[in-house]
Amino acid sequence: MWYMIYSQDVDNSLPLRKQARPAHIERLQQLKEQGRLFAAGPLPAIDAEDPGEAGFTGSLVIAEFASLEEAQAWANADPYVAAGVYANSTVKPFKKVLP
Repeated sequence: MWYMIYSQDVDNSLPLRKQARPAHIERLQQLKEQGRLFAAGPLPAIDAEDPGEAGFTGSLVIAEFASLEEAQAWANADPYVAAGVYANSTVKPFKKVLP
């Protein structure tokens, strides 16, 4: 089943994001290679493709896992969690309807 992982950043997270980004992207790439990644990306702090120093307010990942528990465990093990980027994460089942 698909699961949505919505994570909110701590204030001024950009330096922490930059440091942990390679490991974070590597995990997402693994999901992609396994055909389990629907979408992933950061949430810019301002209305711009590249927010620059304004940074990001969080991230959204939609990926396939065997269970809610597995999705939660994957979210908890994110390098951004270990680096202190995320203040919290919400994991919920996601049902794709369109397109």
